[in-house]
Amino acid sequence: MADLDDLHFDDLLSANREFATDFQYSGFDGVARAGVALVTCMDSRIAPLEMIGLRPGDAKIFRNPGGRVTDAALEAIVLAVHLLNVQRVLVIPHTRCAVASNSEETLRDRVSASAGTDAAWQRFHVIEDQVATLGQDVHRVTSHPLVPDTVKVGGFIYDVDTGLLDQKY
Repeated sequence: MADLDDLHFDDLLSANREFATDFQYSGFDGVARAGVALVTCMDSRIAPLEMIGLRPGDAKIFRNPGGRVTDAALEAIVLAVHLLNVQRVLVIPHTRCAVASNSEETLRDRVSASAGTDAAWQRFHVIEDQVATLGQDVHRVTSHPLVPDTVKVGGFIYDVDTGLLDQKY
């Protein structure tokens, strides 16, 4: 383990101390107050709560490259539906996504160059047809045996240049 004096997180820890001065979520029970769960990309251009008018505590958020409904995302959705008040699920990939605009080979080459070691073994789950893949991901949620039909599921593409959502499913 690294010596804590060697870590360079002072700016973030300072920001955290400022955040904690008027911390408002102490004692919060963790349910999704708006009954919403989102699966979206890890892209930093996405502000998941703000883009749909919500605040911290309103929704459960699961992020991964490409905003895919992976096995881990399904696990989160099942828990959210049954234990955390979720009644609506939004699956939201976005425009200009690296995993939807590059090939596996290109991503492996870029990572290999950055890492200085061969990344040919690493899979990045590129998306060849974003709308079709979104449909498959929505279907993964709606067809899951532990997600009841009462849960509404929508598939949207988030435009990183306009901030708008385009519902596809």
